[in-house]
Amino acid sequence: MKDGSRLGTVCDAEIDTNTASLTAIIIYGRLKFLGIMGREDDIVIGWKDIEVIGEDTILVNYQECYKPRRKKGFFSSIFSGD
Repeated sequence: MKDGSRLGTVCDAEIDTNTASLTAIIIYGRLKFLGIMGREDDIVIGWKDIEVIGEDTILVNYQECYKPRRKKGFFSSIFSGD
């Protein structure tokens, strides 16, 4: 990402057991309709895409298209057909 948006919370990591090195961090996909409809796809960010690891933030260079959720009211989303 180049715009500073929040992708989510790091929930898992991939580690290469042969070299004992971190290869990727995983951000679980967002819940769909309170989890009843499952989750969106997980976001996997490779080690080469991590720019800075801070105390409470990780800055990444993430190229894949990412659409933040639109904030709509419950009833307006039902009647608009989205």
